[in-house]
Amino acid sequence: MKILIAGAPDKYFHLKEFGEELKKQKIEYVLVNDSDYATGISKKNIRDFLNPKKKFNELIKKEKPDVIFADRRTNFGIYAIESKIPLCIHLRGDIWSEAKWENENLSLVQKIAENHRINVIWDKNFKGSSLILPICKHLEKIVKENFPNKKTAVMYQGIAPERWYPSKGMKLKHPCVGLLQGAVIWGKAQEMLILEKVLKEMPDVTFYWVGDGPYRDKILPILKKYDNFKWLGALEYPDKVRQYLTEIDVYALVSGIDMSPLTLQEAQLMRKPVVATKVGGIPELMKDNETGFLVEKGNAEELIEKLSLLINDKEKRENMGGAGRKFVEENFSWDRITKEFVKDLENIMKV
Repeated sequence: MKILIAGAPDKYFHLKEFGEELKKQKIEYVLVNDSDYATGISKKNIRDFLNPKKKFNELIKKEKPDVIFADRRTNFGIYAIESKIPLCIHLRGDIWSEAKWENENLSLVQKIAENHRINVIWDKNFKGSSLILPICKHLEKIVKENFPNKKTAVMYQGIAPERWYPSKGMKLKHPCVGLLQGAVIWGKAQEMLILEKVLKEMPDVTFYWVGDGPYRDKILPILKKYDNFKWLGALEYPDKVRQYLTEIDVYALVSGIDMSPLTLQEAQLMRKPVVATKVGGIPELMKDNETGFLVEKGNAEELIEKLSLLINDKEKRENMGGAGRKFVEENFSWDRITKEFVKDLENIMKV
């Protein structure tokens, strides 16, 4: 069997890990940038406009894939459906809620384009797919609400535990709490504003935020007023991120909504206890009271309580950190995720 994996370059690191694991399962793979082969009508090149499927057809003729695995919903998926090639769509987030949040800040022209993307491109991808692969059980329920008759199977984000090991090179002030999350979607990022109360109540603990995004400037002016808050920007992945996770005492994920934040798995593999908001798929990625603590969204007092408990108890930090490493190794290694995917794939290929 041969699988054509299509996605965005910023996901290549993890998509390649997935592909290499497929090879161990005796499945051939090819990884491509979907935008290189499915231009739609947005390109200025007149030849692409007149024959938008030309590059896609050439790719299919050359590679002859049995299945296409799409990491996002674009014209590439539509072309796959029109070519009668089974299409598996990996869904990483609650795109319907995210689209509503984004719509609030769009111009009329942008809203028209966005509605086309949602109601035409996304809709055709999902309806014509052979299998939808939500990244967590919580997201699978949302998919079923929108497409109740489609075949689905949860495919968690896999990870290579051997890549996550202690790495020196960064010095931080202790005790400290690390946050590693973007500011790309306001529905997620705005939850960080509750840290203002946390910073006031925990003046002797330094909070280091790694991340960036268009909503950074809505967060930094409020939190940077406190001496115990430091913004480190975006770090080189994975080397600098590994150094950062090595150095922090506790990892905190303060998000308004999240389906499968990879940073939560990475922090646990680095043997760090985690404190995270109880939203979306986050409870599926950790074990409350064993690898860390879940706290209610918007509850600064509970966040302060759990962070303080861990900061003041080294033994608990070490025990929870060790349990976290074991939990992620057993449940989210690429070996396990890929074997489950292959089983789901075999089931649809039999139909």
